[in-house]
Amino acid sequence: MAIHSRNKALICKVFPSSLRPVAVRWFDGLEECSIRSFEELIRAFGVRFVTCSRVPRPLDSLLSMVMREGETLKTYFDRYWETFNEIDGDFEDVDTRTFKVELPTKHDLRKSLTMKPARSMHQFMDCIDEHKWVEEDQTQGKGWAKAFPKKKDHQSGSYNQNQPRRDFIN
Repeated sequence: MAIHSRNKALICKVFPSSLRPVAVRWFDGLEECSIRSFEELIRAFGVRFVTCSRVPRPLDSLLSMVMREGETLKTYFDRYWETFNEIDGDFEDVDTRTFKVELPTKHDLRKSLTMKPARSMHQFMDCIDEHKWVEEDQTQGKGWAKAFPKKKDHQSGSYNQNQPRRDFIN
């Protein structure tokens, strides 16, 4: 529509093709000749669909975040950055500190960030990524151990995953 921004009548004709089904139903339900200009159409659309507009979140919504019990680092990281990106302003110096503080005190990433604080956003993101990979690897390892439990060697009475069970060998 930016191409035809000078031709208001054309914009009014093209506008419906940019709408999704709910907005099309609203547009089709407008009374004939109830909108006299594109500016009125914009206002009416804004009033009807104001919930779709982005409202910046306050900084305290970030400060009150906590890593939930049983939550993975990846899930917490995604939730944290989604909230961080919804805050207006430049708070890069705050993000590394609040992220670390909201981790459980025994979390390896918190220990790592305490012992060697990140000097840049890039370094901070790299550190988080490394810990996410380790956590995912450990989770996959636990899943593998559950899928392939150790088998008991009935002759020796011990558990050994790598040796075949001897009670089935002739």
